[in-house]
Amino acid sequence: MVKTAVCGVFAALLATQVLAQGAVPTPERSAQLVRMVRQDCGSCHGMRLTGGLGPALTRQALAAKPPEYLAAIITHGIPGTPMPPWSAMLNSDETLWIAQQLVNGFPEESKNHAP
Repeated sequence: MVKTAVCGVFAALLATQVLAQGAVPTPERSAQLVRMVRQDCGSCHGMRLTGGLGPALTRQALAAKPPEYLAAIITHGIPGTPMPPWSAMLNSDETLWIAQQLVNGFPEESKNHAP
């Protein structure tokens, strides 16, 4: 009985780790997502993501928030607030990638533009 419970807990932890890793977007899509967050999300959360109409999205502000929780907010929005759902524009791997990047300190937008 204990062995079964331990195996169940281990399997759940392993599944959570696999889910938390998610699929990494291509470099091109990653750049698009960084630009989207910096521009679209930045319009409410501040261009440096330090807060504005919406709360700060800095590593420090999100320290206690699991990436899966943040991904759910990105996907579904927050009813009754200006936070919209982004499910029409992002898939689940992309929302989880964004959430993980936010928790780790969101990257700056690349200033390299092809001529």
